[in-house]
Amino acid sequence: MQERRAAITFKGRPMTLVGREVSIGQIGPDAVLVADDLSDRALSAYKGKVVIISAVPSLDTPVCDLQTRTFNQKVQGLGSDVIVLTISMDLPFAQRRWCGSSGLPGVLTLSDHRDAAFGLAYGVLIKELRLLARSVFVLDKPGIIRYIQIVPEVTDQPDYAAALKVASGLAGKGSG
Repeated sequence: MQERRAAITFKGRPMTLVGREVSIGQIGPDAVLVADDLSDRALSAYKGKVVIISAVPSLDTPVCDLQTRTFNQKVQGLGSDVIVLTISMDLPFAQRRWCGSSGLPGVLTLSDHRDAAFGLAYGVLIKELRLLARSVFVLDKPGIIRYIQIVPEVTDQPDYAAALKVASGLAGKGSG
């Protein structure tokens, strides 16, 4: 398994990312995740949509909560062709609880807890913590990766504007 030592930091401590590093222009790897109703969900099921994958360590932390709320608020004006998938290692029950208490019933959360399929496929599994690195991927309608951001310091927020600009362009909404 591929490892990238000191690829990111967590509270200033170097961390190792495990899994195959993906690149812009390649087809986004498929991964089967767990929905909050315990059903299996494959990323490939979202082909035909512009998909913003917002990977977070845990929804139960302030920065992850903010990231999820921000993407879901900002994507509203981009139309029904754009969706946000929030992926974490949280158990599906915790994700459902978060969605219920957040007041954001439309948030699509998927859990990678079972076998870290997403983390390994996209190269964002933090070896030392068995959590996902804070990262954002934008896939076009055919499923090709058009944007990647792996946030260098896990406790920092991603560049929302850059990801949303790419998603907006792919949805034909200009640079809004």
